[in-house]
Amino acid sequence: MDSIMSKLRNLDAYPKINEDFYSRTLSGGVITLASSILMFLLFFSELRLYLHAVTETKLVVDTSRGETLRINFDVTFPALPCSILSLDAMDISGEQHLDVKHDIIKKRLDSHGNVIEQRQEGIGAPKIEKPLQRHGGRLEHNETYCGSCYGSEASDEDCVIPVRMFVKHTVRKCKREGFLQRIKDEEGEGCNVYGFLEVNKVAGNFHFAPGKSFQQSGVHVHDLLAFQKDSFNLSHHINRLAFGEYFPGVVNPLDNVHWTQETPSGMYQYFIKVVPTVYTDVSGHTIQSNQFSVTEHFRTGDVGRLQSLPGVFFFYDLSPIKVTFMEEHVSFLHFLTNVCAIVGGIFTVSGILDSFIYHGQRAIKKKMELGKFN
Repeated sequence: MDSIMSKLRNLDAYPKINEDFYSRTLSGGVITLASSILMFLLFFSELRLYLHAVTETKLVVDTSRGETLRINFDVTFPALPCSILSLDAMDISGEQHLDVKHDIIKKRLDSHGNVIEQRQEGIGAPKIEKPLQRHGGRLEHNETYCGSCYGSEASDEDCVIPVRMFVKHTVRKCKREGFLQRIKDEEGEGCNVYGFLEVNKVAGNFHFAPGKSFQQSGVHVHDLLAFQKDSFNLSHHINRLAFGEYFPGVVNPLDNVHWTQETPSGMYQYFIKVVPTVYTDVSGHTIQSNQFSVTEHFRTGDVGRLQSLPGVFFFYDLSPIKVTFMEEHVSFLHFLTNVCAIVGGIFTVSGILDSFIYHGQRAIKKKMELGKFN
């Protein structure tokens, strides 16, 4: 038993020295104090990292299919009345949503930005109950129907007359002046539009533009003739624009962006690159969302040219790369390893520094005693 204990004693890598042989110095005390402070600072820094989650970022190929894209927006037009402002969305698959009304709220604003009225509708009045489409294009005996008055009609019997529009297609114009009177009543007002769109997860665009939108011979057009105006002030303030849900750390570059129109008319375009993003927190809750980058372009043009339809257009495209953020805690073993590295590293470096100073001082002192130090 004694031999075993003796062998274990010989393995001691930390031989003890009698305190009578210790030599304490001022420099050693300063180094010990400084290294202890540094050691505690690094320890608490490591402890803070251990107690808080860290985010790991990865890039993967987006293989999702058949999903939809939610676009949340809040845009203010200080000089464009709500009655003439419409929202359309379309994508490369051919799907179109004209004069979107569902999930959209419009607020009428006065010249000072105060809310006058809030309503959930698009241009004109609610949809009439008996449109011609209900008959499949056929009229019953003694029944008359001559089309929509863009919201000024009060019943199915309010007829319209054909006129020629700037795109050289026949459209309808109201006999009744209800819609025009509504425009006159809201002259000088602004409009705040907020809500969300649910669109296919493919490239497309949505835009805010004056005039009733419709399809004519496969062409997307807006009726601007009824407004009897040569220009539209499209100055706007984007309070919020997001593609998907909010997640911690997301930055939407178009939030609180303001643009003031200086030319009589034109088309303001935002070209957006949407990057699918998945965020998973420490509890395992996953948020499917998106980030995006954007470039801007303004194209001037005269009202009446289809190529330069006045409006604010958002063209978006999807990136094939998906970004994943995953929150996770540092393991205890990793924390313990870092603490040991901090303590051992500082202890070793401070010991080397103290030994260098101590032996340097002794060498200088010996030279001084021999008179060799100048």
